[in-house]
Amino acid sequence: MNKWLTAFGAALALAAVDAGAANAGPTDAQIADIVVTANQVDIDAGKLAESRTQSKDVKSFAQRMVMDHSGVNQSAVDLVKKLHVTPESNDTSKSLQKGGDANLAALKKLSGAAFDKAYIDHEVTYHQAVLDALDQTLIPSAQNAELKALLVKVRPAFVAHREHARHLQASLGKTGS
Repeated sequence: MNKWLTAFGAALALAAVDAGAANAGPTDAQIADIVVTANQVDIDAGKLAESRTQSKDVKSFAQRMVMDHSGVNQSAVDLVKKLHVTPESNDTSKSLQKGGDANLAALKKLSGAAFDKAYIDHEVTYHQAVLDALDQTLIPSAQNAELKALLVKVRPAFVAHREHARHLQASLGKTGS
């Protein structure tokens, strides 16, 4: 399972870099779709975790993921409407959705401590991959100043989410639950 998590986490950063290699980076419309898809993938995983976990800490984390990522998505949707940009599906957003669907399918087969560990392990890897994509591709490629500002503004939340997930990961490892 860990090998799959690492591969999935790396897919986000690699797909974003690959998308940029062909044409100096994704367009603003493609970035908008990547942002919305990346957040929706985490919202979906968070909702599953809210309904499955028995851990108070994991449930609280999952609720935070749903709330925060829903907020980022709303900001992104509001901005693209304001800018009259239609999000454009691309290989990166499709890869994210495919990986998110695979993650949900894998998580649905688990319960108890195994579920909690797999969910939190994935959250650590996923947030690191999102940060790598933001830093290496999305922020540098954004042409619109407001879109770039939104990406820069939400970055600290992804750092906080990754660190919170790492903390939970460590505590789950110690307790075995």
